Amino acid sequence: MKVLIVDDDIIDREMIRRALQQGQVDITIDEACTVDEGIVIYDKNQYDVVLLDYRMPCRDGIEMVLELRSRVRDYGSAIIMMSSSEDETLAIECITAGAQDFIPKSEVTASRLYRAVIHSQAKFNLERELRQSYIKVKQLAESDSLTGLANRFLFDEALKVAVANNKRRKHTLALILMDIDKFKFVNDAHGHDVGDELLKTLVARISRCLRGDELFARLGGDEFAIMVTNLESADDSSIIATRLLKTLVEPFELARVTLSVSMSIGIATHPGNSINSQDLFKNADIALYRAKRLGRNQVCYFEEAMQKEFMHQYNLEAGLSHALANEEFDVFYQPVFEPNTAYLVGAEALLRWTYNGQNITPDEFIPLAEKTRLINSIGRWVIRQTVQQLAIWNENQARSMSMAINVSAVQLEDPDFAKYIGSVLLEFNVDPASIELEITETALLKQNEISLAVINNIDSLGCKISLDDFGTGYSSISHLHNFPIDIVKIDKSLIPKDIHDEKRKALISGLVGMIRSLHLNIVAEGVELEHQVELCKQLDIERVQGFFYSKAIDNQTFFDRYINKSS
Repeated sequence: MKVLIVDDDIIDREMIRRALQQGQVDITIDEACTVDEGIVIYDKNQYDVVLLDYRMPCRDGIEMVLELRSRVRDYGSAIIMMSSSEDETLAIECITAGAQDFIPKSEVTASRLYRAVIHSQAKFNLERELRQSYIKVKQLAESDSLTGLANRFLFDEALKVAVANNKRRKHTLALILMDIDKFKFVNDAHGHDVGDELLKTLVARISRCLRGDELFARLGGDEFAIMVTNLESADDSSIIATRLLKTLVEPFELARVTLSVSMSIGIATHPGNSINSQDLFKNADIALYRAKRLGRNQVCYFEEAMQKEFMHQYNLEAGLSHALANEEFDVFYQPVFEPNTAYLVGAEALLRWTYNGQNITPDEFIPLAEKTRLINSIGRWVIRQTVQQLAIWNENQARSMSMAINVSAVQLEDPDFAKYIGSVLLEFNVDPASIELEITETALLKQNEISLAVINNIDSLGCKISLDDFGTGYSSISHLHNFPIDIVKIDKSLIPKDIHDEKRKALISGLVGMIRSLHLNIVAEGVELEHQVELCKQLDIERVQGFFYSKAIDNQTFFDRYINKSS
């Protein structure tokens, strides 16, 4: 038997040790003189019994009882509390806290202590068995036996608590209800064993696409629910809904059959669609009913506006995946000029997408392309198109133009990105120095070892690196010397629209001076008015672009207006 004695009195510890050693059992005894020391020793060993003094300096023995009983570790060891006091209230407090017995030190004898140890162990073992039975019953009551997910009872209780907490935290909570389409047909045609296998495989797939902090439950049959808390906005639930639909794209390879499966999904949010958990569940159920009525394999929101926005984003994402193959992209070019001579010195390539007869703005489709990682293939297509176009335009030009190409932070995570750029430059025999890769300050904030290496590799190719939108939100002077920046593009928001705006003039004048002191070139974006052009001349800004000169135009118009004319 292994025993731990925790008592600050060395005489009492020795008395207890002698009493224990007079017993008939083989016994190993460790000692500690404080609660903290006792916990350290306890954590390193397994003990059958802990003999614990109630009154000790710094921390009382009852604190050690509470700490040991709060741990999972198979509910620990049997605990016997001891005290110089014979107060019955104290004894009850110790038993309530989790001790198996209480002995006044005045009653400590070899036989009394031995009986207390034996009885405490027997009592402790019984308590442990009861606890384990309780845990098993609790698990059976709160979990689904087939999938291991939370069941309807646990989910309902957790939803009530989450909605109550959400009222205080003022975040968005989303309830997602899901129903497997035509699941009855699976059971009828292939048997319930196949249906059960499908449910378990489906649960495994969905679990892999979740963040891990959601509550995922099987409500019964083929009905499931997911509760997502702490969302910044209701729109964030659409990301999860999209992932859920994507998990079902691939067929399910089961033991005896391969099945293609779809789900209907209904979503409601708190506080947007409800004031309590009952309303939230009811509204999500209504949304699920609408999804089924629309033809299944659908996501429906209870709120009409959210439904429209989700469908718009979902359709755009679906269209984006085929846009390259369907040749729906086009590159427009905005000319760049020297302000003093009005001489054409370059162009910025700007991507355009026409989908179902509509012009989709870059602000809409670029974030989607980044989220789906389609930006990598789209970005490579843009580079190839623009480098080839530049080669054609510069073929008979006396003075070569430059080409500015926007690069996403996602593209910078592609280790082969710089290598691809180099291969395209070689294929079309284009001078790397004539290519300017535009990177936003936001992209630099997200940089890691891979993206930093990619930026340095682009610089090693001989291409210019341009810091785009300088002066909008994340401006940091450190970017200008921590990265191989060649060009700074001053955002149009810094260029004064009012000719009398002296404060903004002073700001841009100081900014230009600072950038020039770092020996970097400057491009002013969004130049729309004549007095803005004059200001750029006064500040000796090398290059300008904006509606004063031209909006972005297609390649044929660009050629007719600028290239053919100069030829």
